[in-house]
Amino acid sequence: MAMRPFTSTISIDDARRLIRDAVRPVARVERVPLLASSGRVLAAPVVAAADVPPFSRAAMDGYAVIARDLEGTSAELPTRLTRIEQVFTGQIPTRTVTAGTCAEVATGAPMPAGADAVVMVEETSAAPGDAIAFLATARAGQNIGRQGQDIFAGQTVLESGAELNASRIGALAALGLTHVEVYGRPRVAILATGNEIVAPGTPLAPGQLYDINSFTLATVVAAQGCEPLVVRSAADTIEDLTQAIETCPPHDVLVLSGGSSVGTRDLVLDVLRAKGEVLFHGIAVKPGKPTAFGRIGTALVFGMPGYPTSCLSNAYILLAPALRQMARVADPARPAVRLPLGARVVSAPGRHQFLTVRIENGVAQPAFKASGDITSMSRADGYIEIDAATDVVEAGAIVDVKFF
Repeated sequence: MAMRPFTSTISIDDARRLIRDAVRPVARVERVPLLASSGRVLAAPVVAAADVPPFSRAAMDGYAVIARDLEGTSAELPTRLTRIEQVFTGQIPTRTVTAGTCAEVATGAPMPAGADAVVMVEETSAAPGDAIAFLATARAGQNIGRQGQDIFAGQTVLESGAELNASRIGALAALGLTHVEVYGRPRVAILATGNEIVAPGTPLAPGQLYDINSFTLATVVAAQGCEPLVVRSAADTIEDLTQAIETCPPHDVLVLSGGSSVGTRDLVLDVLRAKGEVLFHGIAVKPGKPTAFGRIGTALVFGMPGYPTSCLSNAYILLAPALRQMARVADPARPAVRLPLGARVVSAPGRHQFLTVRIENGVAQPAFKASGDITSMSRADGYIEIDAATDVVEAGAIVDVKFF
């Protein structure tokens, strides 16, 4: 089979649009323990079945009182009330506060009947017997956490589609929930191709290389709230590649690395056309030109370049946004920073370039070495974009650095 050179490529914007239009958010729903729900997305609104807190409680260590008993009180004119009870957290008050009495309460303890304010202990002093001397006035409702003040019964606490984080999980725990309904994580099968690819830990034979892409892709996939499923690598034959795809575990997305270019053994496109459809092949970008996208059945298929830098770059640029859309999660990207470029860069004409950079002393230094060199990425903090119409970016030019 002869080489089949690219006859055309599409723009990065067209590639993004085609991918975005093809993605469908996962509709599967599963019930998971609350302790395992971090980062998951709610599949249904959560409505409170009860008030939170379920009782009115003291918000300070001090004394539950009737506020009008302390009218005109000051440090110079203290008011004495009789302490009738001590109430700690987890206890139920047994006495009712009446005129001229008070109850000692701990922070979080239920409010005794009859009391309408809590005076903090710092505004009191001990007096003979069971008396407490109050040194300040009180306002009805002060230092009390009212029943239902945080959440009231019937309130929608979280809407469907909310991404669960520490505070939202805390709100669900406050309702007494132990499990929650969430959308399933998109399942992403990752398949490296190439006769030369072997798993780390295996002795290298002449001409062989360790599989890098399965590890970088799996890391990107997991960071988008998805489940990576790394499968065995496939040799450069139609038969082995077809069998590897057919025996993948159930998946929503298939990501192949290698075999998407124009060489005689680049067979991903042949298999994709035979089993599904190709939506595009070839993007006017650097690195990552030989990227393919299509579908097999209901599963989306990304054919990534085999070179580690090209593969990982396009995973960040194209795959990650698609997975977030499918998983219904927000983009966690940090805001870009504007910095001077540390060296003159000549860009490939007619191709939108994603140039890796590392930040040194407030300057964006180019980090790209070659598409096959993973250190082009591992030693970089982020990247800058150079549009297809720009041939040269001079040293000192102010650029937008976007972080991985």
